[in-house]
Amino acid sequence: MNIKLFLAALILPLSAAAQTFDFDLTKHQPAYSDATGYGYDFTAAPDLPGQHDVYFSVKVPDGNYRVTVTIGSRRRATDTQLRAESRRLLVPSTVLKKKELRTYTFTINKRSPYITDKERVKINDREKGSLDWDDKLTLDWAGKNPAVSRIEIAPDTTATTVFLCGNSTVVDQSCDPWASWGQMITRWFGPEVAVSNNAESGLTAGSFLRQNRLDKVLAMLRPGDYVICEFGHNDQKEKGPGAGAWYNFSYNLKQYIDRVRKAGGRIIFCTPTQRRFFKDGKIQETHGDYPDAMRTVARRENVPVVELHDMTRTFFETLGVDDSKRALVHYPAGTFPGQTREFADNTHFNPYGAYEVARMVTTGLKNLGIPLTRYLTADWKAYDPAHPDDFRTFVWFPSKFFDNVKPAGN
Repeated sequence: MNIKLFLAALILPLSAAAQTFDFDLTKHQPAYSDATGYGYDFTAAPDLPGQHDVYFSVKVPDGNYRVTVTIGSRRRATDTQLRAESRRLLVPSTVLKKKELRTYTFTINKRSPYITDKERVKINDREKGSLDWDDKLTLDWAGKNPAVSRIEIAPDTTATTVFLCGNSTVVDQSCDPWASWGQMITRWFGPEVAVSNNAESGLTAGSFLRQNRLDKVLAMLRPGDYVICEFGHNDQKEKGPGAGAWYNFSYNLKQYIDRVRKAGGRIIFCTPTQRRFFKDGKIQETHGDYPDAMRTVARRENVPVVELHDMTRTFFETLGVDDSKRALVHYPAGTFPGQTREFADNTHFNPYGAYEVARMVTTGLKNLGIPLTRYLTADWKAYDPAHPDDFRTFVWFPSKFFDNVKPAGN
């Protein structure tokens, strides 16, 4: 690493530090600590026998960072899947021969709960200590024989940021086997785009506002950035005065529109993903008036809408009653270390399902003619939920983090 730049960064106040890093991982690097400000995290060394999930963290201020990573090794054949922060997919499983190296560049958004000296995001206990809300930018590489040989990091002020607002179907799920489309959509954008996923499990459009999450988004947003909102799953459970699709929910959606546009941002809605609730081979509607309320507000306010509600219905029905379980957290007891009970969740996606929904989102954006889609990766292809990817060939390497507890919301 360039030690002069690192020492200079330590001297500057955190908010003013313009840090640039260049790590040669073929050479020894320390374990992470606040004192060093960088190093291997959660493990002392990357080449331990059987080590299939490696983390490397760097302490940096909030913002976007252009990150260039070289995967592969001159000493051995490798199989590497690259992720960032809380399991945001960047590079799918990539098999390389001995001495074969491949370099990728992307822009990663890093954030903390800080908004101003007087305001913070009201994160919950589950989020405390999360890689999405700490003071580090973390890369994670997993696989049968993963290897990263170099990491370069520099602040980025040119990328367009896509801010995600939503619930458990959107959030960066920290632990396997849970996953959401917000942590998979990063796979499909080039370095011109950074994704800042501010969603959290269990939230409604209203509680997202009350927890200062939109305030955080607007504090980071620059004119021309995008805000994508998916709500509806939990909103329908709200009780009390004004509760319902046509009053509180619609009113809250209007707040997002007005505040984002006032800040110079561009807002997009996603109708909520379907629940896996079959009758006679067909998905039954469980969201009441909420999808229609979102569509109505969008038409009135000229907001583009990605129809996840319709696409996920087609997706589940195409897979069928049994195989649709393969997209959700349905696993017998003992599938994962420490899993003592069966998982049978018909709302929350596993990595395969989340990956498919992310493809639906990008296709929806493309079909709407959203300018952002000019930055989709070269290998991106339009997705048809009536012809999903084969779940038998999908590759995901579980992280070292596992949770028996279902995310909040349903």
